[in-house]
Amino acid sequence: MDKNLNYNAIFRAEPKGGFTVIVPSLPGCVTYGRTLQEGREMAIDAIKGYVASLRKHKEPVPTDKENFFTSVEIKKVPAHA
Repeated sequence: MDKNLNYNAIFRAEPKGGFTVIVPSLPGCVTYGRTLQEGREMAIDAIKGYVASLRKHKEPVPTDKENFFTSVEIKKVPAHA
């Protein structure tokens, strides 16, 4: 068993500043940071809390070991479609 857990995190820039951080493998694990660094620190804290709760309740802890991200491009959809 690996000693470290690795998770993908999506950083979404917010219109009024800062970043929302989403951890897709942990449903509902979402946080915010005013800067990228703060967002990363907040994500680490949120992940630790999430995993601790799963372990406390003896639930399986998912990982991103076999997950990956890619981009999908679609043609612009007309507004009247």
